[in-house]
Amino acid sequence: MKPKRTQKIKWSPELAYAVGLISADGCLSIDRRHINFTSKDIKLLKTFKKCLGLRNKIGRKSSGKSSEKKYYQVQFGDVIFYRWLNEIGLTPHKSKTIGKLKIPNKYFFDFLRGNFDGDGYFYSYWDKRWKSSFMFYTIFSSASRTFIEWLRKRIKTSLEIKGYIVQNRKENFWQLKYAKRESRKLLSKLYYSNKIPLLERKYLKIKRAEVEELEDSHP
Repeated sequence: MKPKRTQKIKWSPELAYAVGLISADGCLSIDRRHINFTSKDIKLLKTFKKCLGLRNKIGRKSSGKSSEKKYYQVQFGDVIFYRWLNEIGLTPHKSKTIGKLKIPNKYFFDFLRGNFDGDGYFYSYWDKRWKSSFMFYTIFSSASRTFIEWLRKRIKTSLEIKGYIVQNRKENFWQLKYAKRESRKLLSKLYYSNKIPLLERKYLKIKRAEVEELEDSHP
Protein backbone atom coordinates (compact mmCIF):
# COMPACT_ATOMS: atom_id res chain seq x y z
CA MET A 1 0.00 0.00 0.00
CA LYS A 2 0.94 3.64 -0.32
CA PRO A 3 1.04 5.98 2.69
CA LYS A 4 -2.05 8.20 2.89
CA ARG A 5 -1.51 11.28 0.73
CA THR A 6 -1.26 14.44 2.83
CA GLN A 7 0.43 16.85 0.44
CA LYS A 8 -0.44 18.39 -2.90
CA ILE A 9 0.82 16.40 -5.88
CA LYS A 10 3.91 18.04 -7.34
CA TRP A 11 5.53 17.32 -10.67
CA SER A 12 8.98 15.73 -10.71
CA PRO A 13 10.99 13.69 -13.23
CA GLU A 14 9.94 10.51 -11.40
CA LEU A 15 6.24 11.41 -11.36
CA ALA A 16 6.31 12.45 -15.03
CA TYR A 17 7.97 9.15 -15.97
CA ALA A 18 5.32 7.19 -14.05
CA VAL A 19 2.55 9.17 -15.77
CA GLY A 20 4.16 8.28 -19.10
CA LEU A 21 4.06 4.61 -18.17
CA ILE A 22 0.40 4.91 -17.15
CA SER A 23 -0.41 6.62 -20.46
CA ALA A 24 1.03 3.59 -22.25
CA ASP A 25 0.29 0.49 -20.17
CA GLY A 26 -1.76 1.77 -17.26
CA CYS A 27 -5.46 1.45 -16.52
CA LEU A 28 -7.78 3.58 -14.41
CA SER A 29 -10.55 1.53 -12.84
CA ILE A 30 -14.17 2.61 -13.24
CA ASP A 31 -14.45 2.67 -9.44
CA ARG A 32 -12.64 6.06 -9.59
CA ARG A 33 -10.07 4.94 -7.07
CA HIS A 34 -7.72 2.22 -8.35
CA ILE A 35 -4.85 2.47 -10.83
CA ASN A 36 -3.25 -0.57 -12.45
CA PHE A 37 0.04 -0.82 -14.31
CA THR A 38 0.92 -3.96 -16.30
CA SER A 39 4.10 -5.01 -18.12
CA LYS A 40 6.03 -8.09 -19.22
CA ASP A 41 9.14 -6.56 -17.66
CA ILE A 42 9.29 -6.91 -13.88
CA LYS A 43 12.10 -4.34 -13.68
CA LEU A 44 9.75 -1.75 -15.16
CA LEU A 45 7.19 -2.57 -12.45
CA LYS A 46 9.85 -2.05 -9.77
CA THR A 47 10.84 1.29 -11.29
CA PHE A 48 7.19 2.34 -11.45
CA LYS A 49 6.72 1.50 -7.76
CA LYS A 50 9.86 3.40 -6.81
CA CYS A 51 8.78 6.51 -8.76
CA LEU A 52 5.45 6.63 -6.91
CA GLY A 53 6.66 5.40 -3.52
CA LEU A 54 4.43 2.32 -3.61
CA ARG A 55 4.75 -0.68 -1.31
CA ASN A 56 2.13 -2.81 -3.07
CA LYS A 57 3.08 -6.32 -4.11
CA ILE A 58 3.72 -7.17 -7.76
CA GLY A 59 1.33 -9.84 -9.02
CA ARG A 60 0.97 -11.93 -12.17
CA LYS A 61 -1.82 -11.91 -14.76
CA SER A 62 -2.81 -13.45 -18.05
CA SER A 63 -3.91 -11.52 -21.11
CA GLY A 64 -6.52 -12.20 -23.78
CA LYS A 65 -7.49 -15.82 -24.37
CA SER A 66 -4.32 -17.28 -22.90
CA SER A 67 -4.41 -18.58 -19.34
CA GLU A 68 -0.63 -18.32 -18.98
CA LYS A 69 0.33 -15.52 -16.62
CA LYS A 70 2.99 -13.81 -18.75
CA TYR A 71 2.47 -10.32 -17.36
CA TYR A 72 3.36 -8.56 -14.12
CA GLN A 73 1.05 -6.00 -12.56
CA VAL A 74 0.74 -3.65 -9.63
CA GLN A 75 -2.56 -2.14 -8.51
CA PHE A 76 -3.11 0.52 -5.88
CA GLY A 77 -5.91 2.72 -4.60
CA ASP A 78 -5.46 6.49 -4.30
CA VAL A 79 -8.52 8.69 -4.81
CA ILE A 80 -6.57 11.96 -4.83
CA PHE A 81 -4.01 10.69 -7.36
CA TYR A 82 -6.81 9.20 -9.48
CA ARG A 83 -8.60 12.57 -9.61
CA TRP A 84 -5.34 14.30 -10.43
CA LEU A 85 -4.78 11.90 -13.35
CA ASN A 86 -8.30 12.77 -14.54
CA GLU A 87 -7.44 16.46 -14.38
CA ILE A 88 -4.41 16.06 -16.63
CA GLY A 89 -6.42 14.04 -19.17
CA LEU A 90 -6.23 10.34 -18.26
CA THR A 91 -9.51 8.45 -17.96
CA PRO A 92 -10.84 4.86 -17.77
CA HIS A 93 -10.92 2.93 -21.08
CA LYS A 94 -8.26 5.29 -22.41
CA SER A 95 -6.69 3.04 -25.09
CA LYS A 96 -8.51 4.54 -28.06
CA THR A 97 -9.73 7.76 -26.46
CA ILE A 98 -6.58 9.22 -24.93
CA GLY A 99 -5.70 12.60 -26.37
CA LYS A 100 -3.89 15.75 -25.27
CA LEU A 101 -2.48 15.61 -21.75
CA LYS A 102 -1.52 18.48 -19.47
CA ILE A 103 2.21 17.85 -19.08
CA PRO A 104 4.46 20.78 -18.07
CA ASN A 105 7.18 21.57 -20.60
CA LYS A 106 9.85 21.07 -17.93
CA TYR A 107 8.86 17.42 -17.48
CA PHE A 108 7.63 16.55 -20.96
CA PHE A 109 10.63 14.42 -21.93
CA ASP A 110 10.49 12.49 -18.66
CA PHE A 111 6.85 11.76 -19.47
CA LEU A 112 7.77 10.88 -23.05
CA ARG A 113 10.49 8.48 -21.90
CA GLY A 114 7.92 6.71 -19.72
CA ASN A 115 5.50 6.41 -22.63
CA PHE A 116 8.35 5.15 -24.83
CA ASP A 117 9.39 2.54 -22.26
CA GLY A 118 5.79 1.39 -22.05
CA ASP A 119 4.56 1.33 -25.66
CA GLY A 120 7.46 2.48 -27.81
CA TYR A 121 10.37 0.65 -29.31
CA PHE A 122 13.72 1.16 -30.98
CA TYR A 123 15.31 -0.90 -33.73
CA SER A 124 18.43 -0.71 -35.85
CA TYR A 125 19.76 -2.56 -38.90
CA TRP A 126 22.42 -2.54 -41.59
CA ASP A 127 21.21 -1.36 -45.00
CA LYS A 128 23.78 -2.58 -47.52
CA ARG A 129 22.40 -0.33 -50.26
CA TRP A 130 24.16 2.71 -48.82
CA LYS A 131 27.71 3.67 -47.94
CA SER A 132 26.73 4.81 -44.44
CA SER A 133 24.46 1.84 -44.03
CA PHE A 134 23.61 1.69 -40.32
CA MET A 135 20.02 2.82 -39.74
CA PHE A 136 17.84 3.14 -36.67
CA TYR A 137 14.34 4.29 -35.73
CA THR A 138 12.63 5.52 -32.56
CA ILE A 139 8.92 4.70 -32.50
CA PHE A 140 5.92 5.56 -30.32
CA SER A 141 2.69 3.55 -30.58
CA SER A 142 -0.93 4.07 -29.56
CA ALA A 143 -4.43 2.92 -30.51
CA SER A 144 -5.40 6.61 -30.44
CA ARG A 145 -4.47 8.71 -33.46
CA THR A 146 -5.35 11.85 -31.50
CA PHE A 147 -2.72 11.00 -28.89
CA ILE A 148 -0.07 10.21 -31.51
CA GLU A 149 -0.76 13.50 -33.30
CA TRP A 150 -0.51 15.37 -30.00
CA LEU A 151 2.86 13.71 -29.25
CA ARG A 152 4.14 14.66 -32.68
CA LYS A 153 3.06 18.28 -32.22
CA ARG A 154 4.67 18.59 -28.77
CA ILE A 155 7.92 17.03 -29.96
CA LYS A 156 8.01 19.25 -33.05
CA THR A 157 7.44 22.36 -30.94
CA SER A 158 10.28 21.40 -28.59
CA LEU A 159 12.86 20.01 -31.01
CA GLU A 160 11.80 21.12 -34.51
CA ILE A 161 11.75 17.57 -35.82
CA LYS A 162 8.81 16.27 -37.83
CA GLY A 163 8.66 12.49 -37.60
CA TYR A 164 5.90 10.76 -39.54
CA ILE A 165 2.74 8.87 -38.63
CA VAL A 166 1.73 5.49 -40.05
CA GLN A 167 -1.19 3.17 -39.33
CA ASN A 168 -0.92 -0.54 -38.67
CA ARG A 169 -4.28 -1.53 -40.12
CA LYS A 170 -3.94 -5.20 -39.25
CA GLU A 171 -3.60 -4.57 -35.51
CA ASN A 172 -5.42 -1.22 -35.54
CA PHE A 173 -2.88 1.13 -33.95
CA TRP A 174 -0.84 4.16 -34.93
CA GLN A 175 2.90 4.75 -34.90
CA LEU A 176 4.97 7.91 -34.72
CA LYS A 177 8.39 7.24 -36.25
CA TYR A 178 11.69 9.12 -36.20
CA ALA A 179 14.57 8.04 -38.44
CA LYS A 180 18.26 8.28 -37.58
CA ARG A 181 18.95 12.01 -37.87
CA GLU A 182 15.85 13.04 -35.93
CA SER A 183 16.27 10.15 -33.48
CA ARG A 184 19.67 11.45 -32.42
CA LYS A 185 18.13 14.75 -31.39
CA LEU A 186 15.17 13.11 -29.68
CA LEU A 187 17.14 10.47 -27.78
CA SER A 188 19.54 13.07 -26.38
CA LYS A 189 16.53 14.72 -24.71
CA LEU A 190 14.96 11.48 -23.53
CA TYR A 191 18.19 10.25 -21.94
CA TYR A 192 19.69 13.46 -20.60
CA SER A 193 21.23 11.57 -17.66
CA ASN A 194 21.94 7.96 -16.66
CA LYS A 195 20.48 8.61 -13.19
CA ILE A 196 16.89 9.08 -14.30
CA PRO A 197 14.18 6.38 -14.22
CA LEU A 198 14.37 4.28 -17.39
CA LEU A 199 14.03 0.77 -18.78
CA GLU A 200 17.63 -0.44 -18.73
CA ARG A 201 17.43 -3.05 -21.50
CA LYS A 202 15.98 -0.49 -23.92
CA TYR A 203 18.53 2.14 -22.92
CA LEU A 204 21.41 -0.31 -23.44
CA LYS A 205 20.03 -1.29 -26.84
CA ILE A 206 20.10 2.36 -27.88
CA LYS A 207 23.63 2.82 -26.55
CA ARG A 208 24.84 -0.22 -28.49
CA ALA A 209 23.30 1.22 -31.65
CA GLU A 210 25.11 4.51 -31.07
CA VAL A 211 28.41 2.63 -30.85
CA GLU A 212 27.66 0.74 -34.08
CA GLU A 213 26.79 4.01 -35.83
CA LEU A 214 30.11 5.50 -34.73
CA GLU A 215 31.98 2.47 -36.05
CA ASP A 216 30.04 2.72 -39.32
CA SER A 217 31.10 6.34 -39.80
CA HIS A 218 34.77 5.53 -39.00
CA PRO A 219 35.56 2.23 -40.72
